[in-house]
Amino acid sequence: MPTPEKTSLDRIVAAGRDLLEAGGQRRLTMQAVAEKVGVRAPSLYKHVENRAALLTAVAEATVDDLGVRLAATDGSLEGLVRAYREFARSWPEGFRLMLSADAPSEALARASDPVLRASRELVGDGEALEAARLVTAWATGFIEMESIGAFRLGGDVERAFEYGLSGIRRALTEGRSS
Repeated sequence: MPTPEKTSLDRIVAAGRDLLEAGGQRRLTMQAVAEKVGVRAPSLYKHVENRAALLTAVAEATVDDLGVRLAATDGSLEGLVRAYREFARSWPEGFRLMLSADAPSEALARASDPVLRASRELVGDGEALEAARLVTAWATGFIEMESIGAFRLGGDVERAFEYGLSGIRRALTEGRSS
């Protein structure tokens, strides 16, 4: 009779996400994950091939989590962007990881569906991808600047976020009528 598994891929990935948030990518090691799930590091190799595979699995779980949160919104452009920002605030290191080459394209495509749908509703099929990229680029840039403390000129950052969000909607809807 085979020995029962002492851990699972799900536990490994959850531990990896926790370690990532606690100390960034440098803290996400096979040894640290093994200690967190209560096994020896060689046991992890039954579930993940190496550290690169671990990073990919953590990135995919992070992107999938974002996708679930986006799908749970009302589907509006504003609801999606606010959920995206809240996700980045909750999982800042995971947010950075999902923007890296370690995030699988298939997971990113799944998570982007709600944004593409909202963009399609605003601009039609022909420019939905471009609109989704504009929204995502603006939101990601704003979120990154906010997270590193780059808004130093005073003023209300929350108000600036809402101003930018309404400006994006205006630009997309005005562009459609021309």
